[in-house]
Amino acid sequence: QVQLVESGGGSVQSGGSLRLSCVTSTYAVSNYYMAWFRQAPGNGREGVAVISKFGDTVYANSVKGRFTISKDNAKNTLYLQMFSLKPEDTAMYYCAADNRHQVMSFAESDFDYWGQGSQVTVSS
Repeated sequence: QVQLVESGGGSVQSGGSLRLSCVTSTYAVSNYYMAWFRQAPGNGREGVAVISKFGDTVYANSVKGRFTISKDNAKNTLYLQMFSLKPEDTAMYYCAADNRHQVMSFAESDFDYWGQGSQVTVSS
């Protein structure tokens, strides 16, 4: 079983920045595809960014140019750096890990392991 533990959420004003962290196992961060998803109240969960085990990245159009996904294998940690935050970025953010499919995907069903979530609130 792979554990994912997020931290770094909080409340900021529009235009502010936050960095989310997700600590997992050494093997997972180095060998799994990993992603950040978010879910706003009343909405379904949507993919935000994906990083392959090789370090390739893909972003949702809504965050492209503002968010950066990265990982530090030595620290067993996945990051999501968020700049120029907007009220519409308010959501619960989840990190996820995919071992079986190994594709750049925003499909929830492709991810086997999930963290507990970290709340991000952006006020106008």
